[in-house]
Amino acid sequence: MSRTWVVVPMYNEASVVGDVVRELLCEFNHVVCIDDGSNDGSPAIARAAGAAVVEHPVNLGQGAALQTGLHFALRDPATTEIVTFDADGQHLVTDAKAMVARIQSGEAEVVLGSRFLDHRTKVSPLKRFVLRVAATQSRWATGMALTDAHNGLRAFNAATAARINLTQNRMAHASELVRQLSEIQPRWVEHPVKIIYTDYSKAKGQSLLNSVNILTDLLFR
Repeated sequence: MSRTWVVVPMYNEASVVGDVVRELLCEFNHVVCIDDGSNDGSPAIARAAGAAVVEHPVNLGQGAALQTGLHFALRDPATTEIVTFDADGQHLVTDAKAMVARIQSGEAEVVLGSRFLDHRTKVSPLKRFVLRVAATQSRWATGMALTDAHNGLRAFNAATAARINLTQNRMAHASELVRQLSEIQPRWVEHPVKIIYTDYSKAKGQSLLNSVNILTDLLFR
């Protein structure tokens, strides 16, 4: 029997994380939210929606939250796949389900989401440029011909997830993850996913801020 855990890093996502968890639980029975020092009541809302919750007492960054989530999911000896899924409502559960199915079919051991494999995602010119540069740099550094190196929707089989050890806590974790996968050399594919840039995420400034953070990572790490 297959058992998939969905790992959801979150930081001050009280207004949206309940809906995200409830939607995930319609398709996945095991969801864990890693609260990274929120001060808005996010942990209680995620628990009330049905997720397991692990709390960082202080904000450590998304890389640290993801690594905590991987450790938590792998403590379950029945775990067969792990999905990483953003807490802000930008990902689709249907995409995550399709990615897990590609692992369960034996096609791949790792499935990486890409917003550039179809035309569902509307990306600003600045963000498109930054993500293209990041993908090109990643290809040069690792040999992995990714079209989208900074997509938070990913699926791993348990054996591969157990070999991942993220030490970069903030934006640099995405580049570190790709580098580690290039060393592990699992069978991997990209999968088309839709990213929904909501009014909520735009109000938080995530699109522009992430673009700046990615450029900083590429230029100064």
